[in-house]
Amino acid sequence: MPANGNSPLKLQFGLINHEGRYLTAEAFGFKLNASAPSLKKKQIWTLEQDSQDTQVVYLRSHLGRYLASDKDGKVTCEADGHNSDCRFLIVAQSDGRWALQSEQHVRFFGGSQDYLSCFAQVITDAELWAVHLALHPQANLLSVARKRYAHLSMEDGEIAVDLNIPWGVAALLTLTYLNGKYCLKTCDSRFLSNDGKLLTQSGRTTAYTLELKCGKLAFKDCEGKYLSPMGPTGTLRSGRCSKPGKDELFDLEESHPQVVLMAANGRYVSIRQGVSLAANQEDETDMETFQMEIDKKTKMCAFRTSQGNYWALVSHGGIQSTATEVSANTMFAVEWLGHKVALKANNGKYICTKKNGQLVAVSDSIGEDEQLSLKLINRPMLILRGENGFICHHKNSNTLDASRSVYDIFTLQFSNGAYHIKGVDGQFWYVNNAGLVCSDGEVPEDLTVELLEHGRLAIRAKNGNYLRGDQGGTLKADGLSLSSSALWEY
Repeated sequence: MPANGNSPLKLQFGLINHEGRYLTAEAFGFKLNASAPSLKKKQIWTLEQDSQDTQVVYLRSHLGRYLASDKDGKVTCEADGHNSDCRFLIVAQSDGRWALQSEQHVRFFGGSQDYLSCFAQVITDAELWAVHLALHPQANLLSVARKRYAHLSMEDGEIAVDLNIPWGVAALLTLTYLNGKYCLKTCDSRFLSNDGKLLTQSGRTTAYTLELKCGKLAFKDCEGKYLSPMGPTGTLRSGRCSKPGKDELFDLEESHPQVVLMAANGRYVSIRQGVSLAANQEDETDMETFQMEIDKKTKMCAFRTSQGNYWALVSHGGIQSTATEVSANTMFAVEWLGHKVALKANNGKYICTKKNGQLVAVSDSIGEDEQLSLKLINRPMLILRGENGFICHHKNSNTLDASRSVYDIFTLQFSNGAYHIKGVDGQFWYVNNAGLVCSDGEVPEDLTVELLEHGRLAIRAKNGNYLRGDQGGTLKADGLSLSSSALWEY
């Protein structure tokens, strides 16, 4: 496990054939085709590597079944486990496309629409698949060789690969997909060029082909060279290599939410004064920033410091940043109270702020001293993906579509416990009288954000309802209770 306590993201992607159509696993009868024009749930495949032979991969559909080919080249997607017919080898081409070869039968998989088979003995255009990553596009980038994370270095005008923990907004990178290639975008919306410079416009030198080697990613530039960290600060730019070695390999990791907390006394919670947590600072620095790591099962939250330690409940209700690993005493229940939160420790008591600013878990109920204002700091660029797709401006109206295969990048602004969401055109989200979320507001409207699950948040409108995508894909503020349609990957 790297220093951030994260495992690499499982690689999920769409596969696009030579006709520009996506490989699709239909929900009915485990049928396969390559007919879909865009990447949605049925077009998402997960790559699993064989534990013994890392060259061998298995392709799992959204239904949890595996792609398989028999000796006659018949392709199915019904197998519910790894069997010999499900074993494929990826033969990567110079343009980044993949040929998938059945390991057992030594034939290549390809075709179009309903006519898919794995019988070709040589690779033609019909056996080549372009890879469209289906991960949430915002992540942290870890260099495999250096075991360090990439971040925007403002003073040097570069992406440096020298962070032990991916801390703060600068460590957030956005992978944007265009015509089979990827750009790396920094948190201030600049693109990484292959010479290491950051450009305001994307172009030939900012487009990379993604290659996979032993489950790791390599970025190949327009000259056929690969990105790697160079020099003492690990400046990210293309090197001399035209074959990826360890220096050219990266993992993408989930970017956890990082927050600052303000207590009732108007001061930020900090570790600056030592191990005991206290709300006594007026500035927001790394010492006042905490990473929320939400347990997938219990939904309880651990708070990690920039030094890599966790908040822990100690004797007499004290809260100290001394724990080096997660345990029952490092887990807190977060209660969302509109513009504020309350935190309940493992002793069943709420954390309150004492007169001297110290945090202690001693309260049985929530009053003013138990309430904290929580601000998310590492998502200034917001990309939201729901169960049916991304949120995007509607083509012909001022509403928002929540079922698109492409995304818009919105701006998230904090305002006194609430948030304002702004589109690329500088106009704000608001809820109209019919409960529709509109994107052409002249003035901002308060929305509350609740970080409820691992990797997912909910948004409440001022009418108290959750924002959710309806059956037709339109974003509405009509969720009376929390459901899967009101949870958004961010």
